[in-house]
Amino acid sequence: MAVRIVRLGEKRQKDEGLRIGTVRRPPRGVKKSDFAKRDFYDVWMPILSPSAELVKQALAAQANNDEPAWRGFVKHFRTEMKEGDATHLLDMLAALSHQTNFSVGCYCEDEKHCHRSVLRALLKERGAQIRD
Repeated sequence: MAVRIVRLGEKRQKDEGLRIGTVRRPPRGVKKSDFAKRDFYDVWMPILSPSAELVKQALAAQANNDEPAWRGFVKHFRTEMKEGDATHLLDMLAALSHQTNFSVGCYCEDEKHCHRSVLRALLKERGAQIRD
């Protein structure tokens, strides 16, 4: 049993389990009834996505290949994930990874410059079983 960190919209892997979308917005131009069929996600959890302000910061850092700005984004996103229900949800997902297969994902092409890389680290820090 384990959690996979995936790119939403890519073909599902064998035994991937439930796919959780950790994005601020649903996919554009796709009917809600087609989200799962088109390999986006089965369940939407925007609480695990960066705030709108941080999304802008991340996109600017990506576009400008600005590593210091990216590190700033990571720091601020980690802070957001310590607040409110997000921290409890991460704890629950880490525990669930020992019981069942599921996946967590975002649309970004490059995981190294995507909030899902931070989610991977946060889940790992909580003892999650992570499958590559």
